Amino acid sequence: MAQAPSKQQAKRISARERIQEAQRREQQAAKRRQRIVVTVSAVVVLALAGGVALAVNSASDKDDKASAAASAPLVVPANASGPDGTVVTYGKADAPHTMAIYEDFRCPVCKHFEAANGETVKKLTEDGRIKVEFHLAAFLDKNLGGKGSRTALAAAGAALNEGVDKFKAFHDVLYANQPDEREDGFGDVDHLLDLAGQVPGLKTDAFVKAVTDRTYAPWAAKVSDAFNDSGVTGTPTVKVDGKQITLFAGNAVVPPEQFTAQVKQAAGLQ
Repeated sequence: MAQAPSKQQAKRISARERIQEAQRREQQAAKRRQRIVVTVSAVVVLALAGGVALAVNSASDKDDKASAAASAPLVVPANASGPDGTVVTYGKADAPHTMAIYEDFRCPVCKHFEAANGETVKKLTEDGRIKVEFHLAAFLDKNLGGKGSRTALAAAGAALNEGVDKFKAFHDVLYANQPDEREDGFGDVDHLLDLAGQVPGLKTDAFVKAVTDRTYAPWAAKVSDAFNDSGVTGTPTVKVDGKQITLFAGNAVVPPEQFTAQVKQAAGLQ
């Protein structure tokens, strides 16, 4: 028969539980710090490799209009998928293998990855065996200052509402025209609308209104929160059926052939 603990034992148990809770909180804080360090360190490496000075501003954004939009009623775009509509699935929805891509539209390292392997990612979905799930972040706004990640993500939600192919095309245009990380070009809605003009058929009246009114800002915040809870510690990150893919060798992006081989190996398609 189990016996009730004595007062001294109870005190020891209570103290141990407090210590365990404090350790748990510290581990969570460490993960958040690691996410910032990993991403910013990667940015610094690539910036230095290109001879560019990088200024990091960790101050949080205080834009009243963006804050008000983020607290507006949640509207989930059509064609969103995953838990609470926080994932964008590209390719055949019932494909047996999944390539999960974790990115931030403002992340210059993501731009390097997309420039090298964005078309390869698209080709890997064409035979219907692999689908892509985009998990999008917005933490670089706090790391670098501004609101570009969140504003671009909300605009991408408006593109998704028009269709998955429209989202993917707009996604590619954003990376092809990504501003310098020291600037907050994606924080300008008019600039995003100009870029949207590069995607045929995207700038419908509904799209323009959604971007201008920041209709999908609350959804963007929810998507960003889902990324923060994912355990991923830096962008870009790619996983195939849960197995992480190596994206960089030193300061260089792995070439398409090497990237493809890794993806097929992880999916068991070789």
